[in-house]
Amino acid sequence: MKNYFSSDFKLGVLGGGQLGKMLLSETHKFDIYTAILDGSENAPCADICNAFYRGDLMDYQSVYNFGKKVDLLTIEIEHVNIDALLQLEKEGLTIYPQPKVLQIIQHKGKQKDFFIENNIPTAAYKRFSSLEELKKVAQAPFVWKTAQFGYDGTGVKVVNSKEEIITLNDLECIVENLIPFKNELAVIVARNANGETKTYPVVEMEFHPTANQVEYVICPARIDEKVAQKAQDIAL
Repeated sequence: MKNYFSSDFKLGVLGGGQLGKMLLSETHKFDIYTAILDGSENAPCADICNAFYRGDLMDYQSVYNFGKKVDLLTIEIEHVNIDALLQLEKEGLTIYPQPKVLQIIQHKGKQKDFFIENNIPTAAYKRFSSLEELKKVAQAPFVWKTAQFGYDGTGVKVVNSKEEIITLNDLECIVENLIPFKNELAVIVARNANGETKTYPVVEMEFHPTANQVEYVICPARIDEKVAQKAQDIAL
């Protein structure tokens, strides 16, 4: 078994934000050499990693060159150059999540298609290539989401009237049925190289009513055990 702790093994992380800082708090415990690539010299990880490189995560050469410096590469944010990752993987670099998985994660339309193809419960949806296409058929209320580059509440809007449709950005998008719900829950699943899986406790999220951004994450979620188990079963 390869020794990752207090060794010459180098872990690379694309993105140096708050999530990366949380990851570093764990790598420090095991003395794992960690290198970070981020576009900002003031990134939260900049001063606490072993090596910091400034570069555009969407730039092929920046990501490729960074990947050649490490033994294993992972991400802190999904907005990264996939072509560079595919080439690095082809050359033998281990990357988690795999580039083919990231290609799905980066595109909400592909995500929804994946859910349907794998019988994962999801709200009914339609994909649109432009605002003009959407305006011809969409009927409020619905939830509008940009197909790419959305994060937190950015790129998500609840549309309640025909008048609001014309205010949307002219982008490839998906439109979901507006689903009434009591709680919004999330489950993180971890899987090792042997395929063994574990779930973290179910968390409950509370969002700002108009910005659609998470304001509170409550753990454990305020739900009964049957609901928690069902959420974990779906996640697995």
